[in-house]
Amino acid sequence: MTVLLDTLNKDQRPRHPEKAHRPDNPVQRKPDWIRVKAPGSKGWADTHRIVKENGLVTVCEEAGCPNIGECWEKKHATFMIMGDTCTRACAFCNVKTGLPGPLDPHEPAHIAEAVAKLGLTHVVITSVDRDDLADGGAEHFAQVIRAIRATSPATTIEVLTPDFLRKDGALEVVVAARPDVFNHNLETVPSRYLTVRPGARYFHSIRLLQRVKELDPTLFTKSGIMVGLGEERNEVLQLMDDLRSADVDFLTIGQYLQPTKKHHAVMRFVPPDEFKSYETIATTKGFLLVSASPLTRSSHHAGEDFAKLKAARLARSGR
Repeated sequence: MTVLLDTLNKDQRPRHPEKAHRPDNPVQRKPDWIRVKAPGSKGWADTHRIVKENGLVTVCEEAGCPNIGECWEKKHATFMIMGDTCTRACAFCNVKTGLPGPLDPHEPAHIAEAVAKLGLTHVVITSVDRDDLADGGAEHFAQVIRAIRATSPATTIEVLTPDFLRKDGALEVVVAARPDVFNHNLETVPSRYLTVRPGARYFHSIRLLQRVKELDPTLFTKSGIMVGLGEERNEVLQLMDDLRSADVDFLTIGQYLQPTKKHHAVMRFVPPDEFKSYETIATTKGFLLVSASPLTRSSHHAGEDFAKLKAARLARSGR
């Protein structure tokens, strides 16, 4: 039996206890087109210091994002609120699974302080799933948004939320706080949900994104998926249509990379030309913006992409 240990925590509790008894999936060697610069620059070190001084958690670290060196060098970070422990156990995700602790009432202020110190013009706030909370953490999201607005009023805010499954009224609380971009990732095509994302429901996520636009048509909406999980091409194209039916503005598509041998296997490394094809097709389907490449991630280049989103909306409106 193999047990995955969280080496970041001194108590050595298993990071993914639900995956301990799963058969091993060998981690494949990455192809030549997936290469990233190792972190270690002065900019990276400065970002790391500010994150640690404020006792913050970033999805960049927790999810093992391959772009952390590039983003942190530019002092870009995606803050993960409500702790480092998720109540879900998705087969692709490297975030720790278990029973989370209580919410930190000082976290909104700490996030706002870090945003100001980093001088961020655009910030991404995401979270673990908190199925243990009555509102799924919606009010905490709203408090973080309000705290950033109070200290950095010129900073634009993007939220990457969980699905708030069976949390009536939660979505409305987040939308009422007026983030600039509302992102919720589908992650994969519906046929792969039972294996890849068993705690979620595909059409609930579609409806969540559609409801955002019903509540506030001025918000930009965004969703992302990974490929290489066993999906078929026609399923990806149907997913694009489903998102457009919900009036989603921005689609991201990236390569799934397997965190450990206990996670879902990479079924295929999708070559760059196929990503380019997906980008072309999605653009013709009406998305304001599409980012598709092996190393595309939801929050990668988020600030630059927000500027492109605004420009695309203005161009489409004819102004």
